[in-house]
Amino acid sequence: MRDSDEYLAKKRFFDSIITIYGRNAVLEALLDDTLSIHKLHLSHSNKKAPIIDDIVKEAMRRDIEIVYHDKKSLSRISKNSKQDQGVALDIILEHFGDMDSFIADSSSYRILALDGITNPQNLGMIIRSATAGDIDAILLPTKGAAQISPLVIKASVGTLFRIPIIKSDNLYDSLVKFRTTGARVYTLSSYAKDSYRSIEYGDKSIFVLGNESEGVSSDIETLSDESISIPMRRGVESLNVAVTASLLAFM
Repeated sequence: MRDSDEYLAKKRFFDSIITIYGRNAVLEALLDDTLSIHKLHLSHSNKKAPIIDDIVKEAMRRDIEIVYHDKKSLSRISKNSKQDQGVALDIILEHFGDMDSFIADSSSYRILALDGITNPQNLGMIIRSATAGDIDAILLPTKGAAQISPLVIKASVGTLFRIPIIKSDNLYDSLVKFRTTGARVYTLSSYAKDSYRSIEYGDKSIFVLGNESEGVSSDIETLSDESISIPMRRGVESLNVAVTASLLAFM
């Protein structure tokens, strides 16, 4: 394998890993044999406790590598020193998808693109609805948005491990690339004239869900092929973004 191919393979592998933290969350993940685990990280400073013993026992049962760190090093891994409780776990997202591979392998798709969704609870519920409904992947920015965490996993009820998550370093650029391969981009707006139920969607459709309070950002709006709305009655102005995602997933 050429050096560049080896680098890309390693990058793809590590991009597919999410790290969760917290003793209860880590133990629950270890007890779920359907999850693929890369490594268990523990702090040397952990005091002896039954739950730590259970975590180590489950890791050994599954033949998972255990790595010990000083407290500072572990906090760099967990990225949450205040809540990691001296424990972190690398989980492999087997349904992780990189954008280029997804485009190359898909002749048709329906994607939810998340533009500034910051609430972990909303992200988890969006993932759950997308997994249960007619959505093929989620386009998730790596900056300015909620990321996969124990809270998201809990809110998704574990379903995030069953749907492709496409990470995007720049949502604008990612949408531009999808459009060049024939995708149409739809943004949600309460001011749009066309109902989401009145549109004939093509083989490649991307629905952009905006920030909980500000909606879709102005730069992403410029890429919209069509703005669609969810009709409201009795003076209701808008729906929670997770509810909106559910309606799109099951239409």
